[in-house]
Amino acid sequence: EGAKEYLQQYFRLETPLSPLYEEWSNADARLKKIATAIPGVRILRQTPLECMFSFICSSNNNIPRITKMLSSFRETYGNFMMEIPIQSSSGGEKNDDGDDSLSIFSFPTLDSLADATEDELRAMGLGYRAKYIIGTRDLLQTSGGEEFLLKLRSNDDCQAVQDELTKFSGIGRKVADCVALFSLDQDDAIPVDIHVQHIASRDYDPTVLGQAKSLTPTIYKRVGDLFRSRFPSRAGWAHSLLFVAELPSFRSVLPLDMVREMDEWKKHEQEQKAQQKKEKAKKVP
Repeated sequence: EGAKEYLQQYFRLETPLSPLYEEWSNADARLKKIATAIPGVRILRQTPLECMFSFICSSNNNIPRITKMLSSFRETYGNFMMEIPIQSSSGGEKNDDGDDSLSIFSFPTLDSLADATEDELRAMGLGYRAKYIIGTRDLLQTSGGEEFLLKLRSNDDCQAVQDELTKFSGIGRKVADCVALFSLDQDDAIPVDIHVQHIASRDYDPTVLGQAKSLTPTIYKRVGDLFRSRFPSRAGWAHSLLFVAELPSFRSVLPLDMVREMDEWKKHEQEQKAQQKKEKAKKVP
């Protein structure tokens, strides 16, 4: 019974998707096509501490390397939980290290990280992120620990939550909004990166970037507000569905006209960048 309750909370099963998909589809014809092709995308409710440290590790990183970092992090500072048998893609039961089972460790607690050092974390492959982990750990310890983060779940102002999270080392606006959306019930938080800005420019407002050449705080909020104004109910969930549709692994399930549209936009963007580069080169004496 405890496991069932945990999974219901983790997958946020108290929130039915069908009414949301219908509401979002009525507000956006393009999302309607995506909702038909990719049903079931929902936001998790992760443990705030795990979510925060995991996203710090994700900075300027790729998924295989993030996975390796977090595995080492768990093995070093977490508690052993269980061994599970594994089967390779070729049919044999071996992993990359030649073992026939996988050791599962819990994510470290703040207490178990109390004596961790920056040098230890760098030796595990975290690189410059090591100092961010240590800095965030130290500030959390003086701010009330994980209880401080859990209290943010009851704050109904996602901007205020972002402001609180960006006080921590290595956490900018995007990472703050990821932590807020995926662990703190901030359903209107919109993590904005260049890919999300492209979605906003292509589908909602081609002028959103203005004359800016990067995601300034003003542009960041402007992009987020485009999603929040179009999807008043759980804008962060709708944003995530649109983001998922941009991933290469989902191209095969999308309508062909949508895939062509995405490819044409990408080509247009590349041509614009090439033209800007040429014009910049002409100005150099």
